Amino acid sequence: MQPKNASLIKETLKQHHLFSKLTELQLDRVYQNSQVIRLSDGEILFNQREQVRSFYMVLRGGIKLFIMSADGQEKIIEIVKPGQVFAEALMFADQADYPVSSAALSDTEVLSINAKNFKNMLWDSTDTCLQLLAAMSLRLRSLVNEIDKLTLHSGTCRVASYLVQEMPEGEKEFKLDIAKNIIAARLSIKPETFSRIIKNLKEQGILSIDGNSVIIHDTEKLKQQSLL
Repeated sequence: MQPKNASLIKETLKQHHLFSKLTELQLDRVYQNSQVIRLSDGEILFNQREQVRSFYMVLRGGIKLFIMSADGQEKIIEIVKPGQVFAEALMFADQADYPVSSAALSDTEVLSINAKNFKNMLWDSTDTCLQLLAAMSLRLRSLVNEIDKLTLHSGTCRVASYLVQEMPEGEKEFKLDIAKNIIAARLSIKPETFSRIIKNLKEQGILSIDGNSVIIHDTEKLKQQSLL
């Protein structure tokens, strides 16, 4: 990494709860055992079943975590955005392999953090251990909620829930920073189904959309749709 980026990267790390309790010495140790990886749109970061050596933070762009079905269909497990960390729990499994593949959704920068070094450092930081445990618990709860949505709720509910989640607090206008076909895959619906649902929400006066720009006209109705 270039030295001029050190302070910016350290500040970005501090914003994440996993690193927020680290001392300056520990934070510097994380930085010294990390590297910035630059990926072009669609480029693979790691493949499923590769041995785990690092976990990652997205600095710019986005990453999709996915698996391929036996018939060659891609299933997106998670979309990781700037400031988010992924694959961190795998550092506790000796000789672990990545259970998914990962690829850039656009021109992307990720910080690759040495998993073994960070795991060793946890012995010196009870606060960081507790933060990591809390993060893993929240991730598990999120996955359980997602399974519930995918198995029990309609496509309209999934799309509405996604839009509610993406809507900035106190604002009704925002941009979809991910291609619509990727969003559809993440929600386990076909792109044409996603378009049909958006059209239906527009006809109900709940929202309007132009390209990737979305305006929510009736927040309460959108939230009601997300619960159906």
